Amino acid sequence: MLEHGGRLLRAVRHYGIAREHWLDLSSGIAPWPYPIPPIPLDAWARLPETEDGLEEAARQYYGTRQLLAVAGSQAAIQALPLLRPAGRVGVLTPCYAEHPYAWQRAGHTLVELDEAQVEGALDSLDVLVLVNPNNPTGRQVSRERLLDWHGRLAAHGGWLVVDEAFMDNTPAHSVVDCAERPGLIVLRSFGKFFGLAGVRLGVVAAEPSVLQRLAELLGPWTVSGPTRVLAQACFADHVAHQVQIERCAASSQRLAALLHSTGLAPSGGCDLFQYVRSERAAHLHDFLARRGILVRLFEQPAAVRLGLPASAADEQRLAQALTDYQKETA
Repeated sequence: MLEHGGRLLRAVRHYGIAREHWLDLSSGIAPWPYPIPPIPLDAWARLPETEDGLEEAARQYYGTRQLLAVAGSQAAIQALPLLRPAGRVGVLTPCYAEHPYAWQRAGHTLVELDEAQVEGALDSLDVLVLVNPNNPTGRQVSRERLLDWHGRLAAHGGWLVVDEAFMDNTPAHSVVDCAERPGLIVLRSFGKFFGLAGVRLGVVAAEPSVLQRLAELLGPWTVSGPTRVLAQACFADHVAHQVQIERCAASSQRLAALLHSTGLAPSGGCDLFQYVRSERAAHLHDFLARRGILVRLFEQPAAVRLGLPASAADEQRLAQALTDYQKETA
């Protein structure tokens, strides 16, 4: 199993600090979860039905005509490599580690690329995979460039797979509205923007033939009945969408300013997290953890990613810890 954020219970055991005393900033998930609507007993008692309105609500929210709801975008990440014969798969790195892991495990040849290398590699690739905005760096590739890359790949039967798990905060940059084009596959994550990662919901937007094959591979009833009720309510709450977008942006800007002020200028980020590259990343991670603040550590390259504090008190607690770190390392 690969390493991920959100491993709070492991930190509790390792550092001997009770769970209720932790400030968990290790995942790029909005810290303001949407309220849970009333869920009727039928949603728990009956098998889920795909005619209940979830897919239509998702199509309206994401702005695409063709999609498949899945049990978290992770399910699609693991399944998509099984829909193609073994080939050359480019991955824009650094990247969410499950993507290269899944393609390599399925027998594909992995080619790690930075953005400057993509143009020269496209004609030799069967698939190009990227996260946009990127996890963990926050780097964003423009819509125009992505559609150009897609056109070149599709011309020889290739795929462009774009994981837009963090795109809900900046929907104008999405390519999901173009996902009916052959060879363009877009993944979206429900839990990050809506702050409800525990419900395990994602969608895949693509041409119908790809969605049908993916649905057959994943099997029936992949999304639970309660999740289907909850997600429809969240997708329909248009006023709350704008509130969430605005408060995430403001919080991320404050977090970036705090990091700057304590000598840890972000190397990247988006509206759900900030990313700091540092040779002393492991030391910073441990320093904060010993004070009950959990952030996400990366080894290659050495870096930490910090999610958004939920309140002014959480921001102040992080600010004090980073000030103490700055004094210690001065």
